[in-house]
Amino acid sequence: MNEYQPPIADIAFALEHVVGYPDIAALPGFEHADLDTVVELLEQCGDFMAEAVAPTNRQGDIQGSQLQPDGTVVTPKGFKELYQQYVEAGWGSVPLPEEFGGGGFPRTIGLVIQELMTSANMAFSLCPLLTQGAIEALLHYGSDELKERYLPPMVSGEWTGTMNLTEPQAGSDVGALTTRAVKNDDGSYAITGQKIFITYGDHDMADQIVHLVLARTPGAPEGTRGISCFIVPKFLVNEDGSLGERNGVKTVSLEHKMGIHGSPTCVLSYEKATGYLIGEENKGMRIMFIMMNSARLGVGVQGVALAERAYQQSLSYAQERLQGVALGATGTSSPIIDFPDVRRMLLTQRASIAALRYLTLQDAIYVDRSTNDPDPAVRARADEMVGILTPICKSFGTGPRK
Repeated sequence: MNEYQPPIADIAFALEHVVGYPDIAALPGFEHADLDTVVELLEQCGDFMAEAVAPTNRQGDIQGSQLQPDGTVVTPKGFKELYQQYVEAGWGSVPLPEEFGGGGFPRTIGLVIQELMTSANMAFSLCPLLTQGAIEALLHYGSDELKERYLPPMVSGEWTGTMNLTEPQAGSDVGALTTRAVKNDDGSYAITGQKIFITYGDHDMADQIVHLVLARTPGAPEGTRGISCFIVPKFLVNEDGSLGERNGVKTVSLEHKMGIHGSPTCVLSYEKATGYLIGEENKGMRIMFIMMNSARLGVGVQGVALAERAYQQSLSYAQERLQGVALGATGTSSPIIDFPDVRRMLLTQRASIAALRYLTLQDAIYVDRSTNDPDPAVRARADEMVGILTPICKSFGTGPRK
């Protein structure tokens, strides 16, 4: 199997000549993220992903994450140390707000970093992906107190985040969830229920996990109108920001997902766990959609990333595999890349990857315009385009090909 080669030249071409990234770098707040600076940063990021992250991919999938008898989860050998390197390098904080310790770069650049990391090791990349979504939800709807307490260590990567929607009896029907949230005397809530398919719901890579949990308060309306969103940390946080006692959330079991065994997909049980309301009661779906839309674009990028890695392996194989004699060739055998049909298949792969990469980057460009363009009309139009392109990116990136 060939080693991963970050496609920085292809990405730089897309940024400069296809999606018009220099115009984004000229927007207020992004002046420090000019194209030359960004390409240099991405070259360094690509080196990290290829040299540090990619070597953990195969062994991580073979070994997988393991649920221990005491209910804790241990990730594959090397994941914990790799994650600390990732945090120290600051790759996760690049596209996040400077006021909370981020680099203040455009979302577009964060999306490229995500592609590089996913190509290197998708199972590992899922942890930062979910954390990013939780951060965005808090940025939009969290109170100043919640932002001050949770965002700095989440932005740095010291703490990770999750999204808790699905329940065993409800499946994709979020409106049928039954997890309860009863208000305590101190203003917090006691959360009780079970959630399934929680990516990185527990792990040993970070000291704290911040769960964003959908639940119902007593007397809430039926369906999605009665859902609220809560922060439920793995460990309670003391007034000085240090970690306190373990909260009432535990891992019941791990799911098995083909190809990403290194990523612990958990069934979580909440027993009167202490939670804190984000925004207002019964507004949880609005908040969770921030995370979901972030994840939708991220899933589209996963399609780019995995297709890129598959293409690189296909190309390497086609250059090495000897089979028959191509037209005009001498000798007893030729590499199969010399045959027109094989070349056509490889070029089809490459063209599809380029198209999807351009589409996801264009979507991210609109995200950046929707937040930083000084013209309100341009911001509003860009936000509309994000709403149109995001589901297309997800479906194009993950759908079947004919």
